[in-house]
Amino acid sequence: MQALADAIRSRNALLFVGAGVSMNLGVPSWAELTAHIAERLGYDPQEFAALGDDQTLAEYYALQTGSIGPLRSWMDVEWHRDAADKVAKSEVHRLIVRLGFPVIYTTNYDRYLELAHEAHGAAYTKVANIGELAAVPPGATQIVKFHGDFEDDGSIVLTESSQFDRLALESPLDLKLRADLLGRAALFIGYSFSDVSIRYLLYRLHRLWEASAYARVRPKVYVFLGRPNPVQARVLAGWGIIPLFSESEDIGEGLRQMLAELLKEVHRGGGEDQPDTPGEPEKPAPRRKGRRRK
Repeated sequence: MQALADAIRSRNALLFVGAGVSMNLGVPSWAELTAHIAERLGYDPQEFAALGDDQTLAEYYALQTGSIGPLRSWMDVEWHRDAADKVAKSEVHRLIVRLGFPVIYTTNYDRYLELAHEAHGAAYTKVANIGELAAVPPGATQIVKFHGDFEDDGSIVLTESSQFDRLALESPLDLKLRADLLGRAALFIGYSFSDVSIRYLLYRLHRLWEASAYARVRPKVYVFLGRPNPVQARVLAGWGIIPLFSESEDIGEGLRQMLAELLKEVHRGGGEDQPDTPGEPEKPAPRRKGRRRK
């Protein structure tokens, strides 16, 4: 992982954080969310789950109720119960903050990355829409909410329609993402590669470089896959992606070990003998607060 550590040390790497990282804190899975939607609509959860995939069922909920607002409110409350205690106990979130990525993209709606930066005294700014994109202060870590944020119903990618719109990769956040990925190494954690939007993004990136005359200078992209999966590893390698695997049967523990080793490499390569503990707290940079919709 030396090349990745070098990129992080020079602040030339991006981090992508998926649902697996939040699920380690007890955030519900898609299956649990679908079961809640079924109960709200008066369906048996098992029968409802058999009627379509997750995004289709969320689309049905939005059509039946006229809005995802009530569902968003429930998710916001349920997913953030005892949030401060969960963040304080999360070694993975502490390591993410310590690694100091200048830009973190996340497809999670929750606020755990923001809360972790606050808990460890690291400056950050949240970016969930074009307005926040235009007001990014220099120096602070950017936490880009790629699938939306609970403070803005319109930004949330939950239904099938919003998922298809996201796959177009033409929104202001998409243009920022493409620019960031072309110039920096990237590490993906917390993703199962059943997520078509991430697979499509990696494929589009591969095709972009493959069609150019400059593929030799392409920044490396790394994906933490958890348990060894030769099929996913072979497909990703064909797209120029470097797979990383867990050394533990417990995927969450394997991710913690990988991030801890990566942090040691960052310190070792910098010629620093730094303890693996947060430094002096920084004063957080001002953050634009979105108005919560009801």
